Amino acid sequence: MQCSFRHERALRKAGVECIAGIDEAGRGPLAGPVVAAAVVLPENFRHKVLTDSKQLSAAVREALYAELTEEGNGIAWAVSLAENEEIDRINILRATHQAMRRAVSALPRLPQHALIDGLPVRPFPVPHTALVGGDGLSFSIAAASILAKVTRDRIMVEMDTRYPGYHFAQHKGYGTPEHLAMLRAHGPCPIHRRSFLPVRQAQLDLL
Repeated sequence: MQCSFRHERALRKAGVECIAGIDEAGRGPLAGPVVAAAVVLPENFRHKVLTDSKQLSAAVREALYAELTEEGNGIAWAVSLAENEEIDRINILRATHQAMRRAVSALPRLPQHALIDGLPVRPFPVPHTALVGGDGLSFSIAAASILAKVTRDRIMVEMDTRYPGYHFAQHKGYGTPEHLAMLRAHGPCPIHRRSFLPVRQAQLDLL
């Protein structure tokens, strides 16, 4: 099923005018923050390329990020994150939901309804509809997925310069064989998620 505005149109027919798409990036990695984005697209928005960020190349994601965040285009957006310390303290699911709540609350205007990729988030600041695979169904969620993914990738490239022994620019913190090998060789660095088993095991192996 193609990414479209049909879910947004259905809400508008029911009288909902301001609709935000919500998505996250970075739940699975062993290091770095989880990033959430909220995006409100104008009613006349159309796009031939926009879809789930995972289906697009890095170059296309960067181009879409620039397009979506361009000043004066009528798009409202906000990005928020939960750092690895918060993830370790409250767990990854709660940290992801907290980042989503922060993102929607940071919009210039609180939306009347949100479309969220995945499962429901309780509690949430506004009424919402959860759509499994929503980043490939809704333009609003797809736009949020682009902003979240590009923001997180940029953070991990920056972390690569700060902690060069882990090659974060290549794997973005995911548990690739290369990353696991670096973990075993050097142990965790300050942005690793200590509550994740491979990180905890690497730390124990160095004791």
